[in-house]
Amino acid sequence: MSIGQAFDNALEYYDNWMKKALPNYNDLFGTAKEIIPFDVDKSIKVLDLGAGTGLFSKHVFEKYPNAEFVLIDLAEKLLDSAKTRFKDYDDQFEFIVKDYRTIEGEEEYDLVISSLSIHHLTHEEKKKLFKSIYRILKHNGLFINVDQIRGETSYLSELYWNHWLEQIKNSGATEQQITESIARRKDYDIDATSAEQLQWLKEAGFINIDCVYKNFFVGVFFAMKV
Repeated sequence: MSIGQAFDNALEYYDNWMKKALPNYNDLFGTAKEIIPFDVDKSIKVLDLGAGTGLFSKHVFEKYPNAEFVLIDLAEKLLDSAKTRFKDYDDQFEFIVKDYRTIEGEEEYDLVISSLSIHHLTHEEKKKLFKSIYRILKHNGLFINVDQIRGETSYLSELYWNHWLEQIKNSGATEQQITESIARRKDYDIDATSAEQLQWLKEAGFINIDCVYKNFFVGVFFAMKV
């Protein structure tokens, strides 16, 4: 099963599951939204990579109602859900079913966002993607990535995993949801440490790089192009 098919199969409960499965969901996306420094009235152009049902774009749109969005994902059914979410704003949203590892263009976007997607790529693919993101950002553009983090040691990795399992078991999730999520993580996740991700962003050309918020295995990465 392809990764797009795997996440399409989770469509019925995807949004609700994200809030259960992520430690401090509100803090993660609240921080991500808060650190975007553009004037709230500005018509920024935003690219959402691995957009899914458009959750991250929804948070950004709440702050930037004049923004224009391009949402890319391989999971067509998830993007269909995003289309429904933003159906009243057709002139501001574009949806593309595509593998974002092949994104092209130069200096087109003010902001590139991604959430819980890039960790599915190999490390070499992550490095290449960060360089592509740098290329398609305008000067003073930003890349904000909410993504998973591998522990620096086996002890920390086990700590993160056990904390996640305890959280989802206490969240009210069904056994089927938990089983399917564990299978997706084992089959498709290729997590990198925070230090590795920050180094790859630096090598891509970004400055003012940081993991501005972290909760166990998930963090908010910030990077700027000048």
